[in-house]
Amino acid sequence: MRVLMISDVSFPRVNGVSTSIHTFRSQLHQLGHETVLIAPDYPGMTQDEDPTVIRMKSRRVPGDPEDRLMSYRGIQSMLPQLAKQQFDLVHVHTPFIAHYAGTKLARRLGIPVVESYHTYFEEYGQYYMPLLPRSFMRFFARRLTVSQCAAIDALVVPSPQMIDALRSYGVKVRAERIPTGIDTSSFCGGDGDAFRRQYQIASDRPVLVHISRVAYEKNIDFILRVVARLKEDVPNVLLVVAGDGPALARLKQLSRHLEITENCLFVGYLNRETTLLDCYRSASAFVFASRTETQGLVLLEALALGVPVVSTAVMGTADVLREVKGAIIAPEDEAGFAQAIHSLLTNPSLEASLRAVGPQDAAAWSARSMAERLVNLYQEVIAAKRAGYFTPLK
Repeated sequence: MRVLMISDVSFPRVNGVSTSIHTFRSQLHQLGHETVLIAPDYPGMTQDEDPTVIRMKSRRVPGDPEDRLMSYRGIQSMLPQLAKQQFDLVHVHTPFIAHYAGTKLARRLGIPVVESYHTYFEEYGQYYMPLLPRSFMRFFARRLTVSQCAAIDALVVPSPQMIDALRSYGVKVRAERIPTGIDTSSFCGGDGDAFRRQYQIASDRPVLVHISRVAYEKNIDFILRVVARLKEDVPNVLLVVAGDGPALARLKQLSRHLEITENCLFVGYLNRETTLLDCYRSASAFVFASRTETQGLVLLEALALGVPVVSTAVMGTADVLREVKGAIIAPEDEAGFAQAIHSLLTNPSLEASLRAVGPQDAAAWSARSMAERLVNLYQEVIAAKRAGYFTPLK
């Protein structure tokens, strides 16, 4: 099977969508299928070494230093070249230029199109367009989602909670729960002592790690307020935030306001194959409180490395944490969350038991099995499209 993927983001831009695309493509290739990815170029990039990635000329998004806007016309101009490659299906990963260009390409090529719903957009407007009423932004996000889903043949959705939300909007298209799996062979190393030495962190200092894009919707300010409470009982506790993004300056300002600058360390993006693993391994606990996750892949990464997790359970994180034994589900209030962490830090036997079962929890989310489920969806959608009458756009 040959699959044409298209996305408005991909590595080296670091986020959950990029990770999902990389994971699924790697597994699909191992299963004997071929994929080609159309994605934006990024400043400073040289020619992509991967011949299966087509880098499209792009420009910056106003007010957003991380993302890029691909050329719709440039993508459409590739139609003759793409038609020769005899793709069986188009898989769209993002709802911006990629959605409109991808659905148009699929129609013109006469093949079906599926789309992944990675992001809970109705909760994002309040952070990035605060001058507009939240009710309007939620209405707009829901109507846009319904419109876009009407143009595709099937949805790939990471969690049942997100499927329920889409159905409540009025989305009718077929939707399959296929989370991004984790390749546990890639999350089995790491040297926590090396990370502590690099940042001069004492070997006996309690370390909380949070890894994500440093964005407003990740609720990291809540974690900082939890640390301020926890500091009363654990004065030397240290929160390490690995990642970067638009909320970084505000979080540093908040740490000063809460008088916890000595308890916070912001280290930026880390290499997923080396220093990120070291960061995870350095942790006494991995902490997470996002309310907008459609899955929460970092929870699985922490579990795979045997790091105890303390997290709220909302939307996609509720699905991940539903049956795991290597995590403590904390309440969504600062005092309760701080108490959950404190109980872990002061109970070595509890910490040891959570570390022991975490890798088993992560193994249930095998990247290979998730890719196999995606292949089954592809095959069913292709068969259904070929069985019906279909007229490509001219």
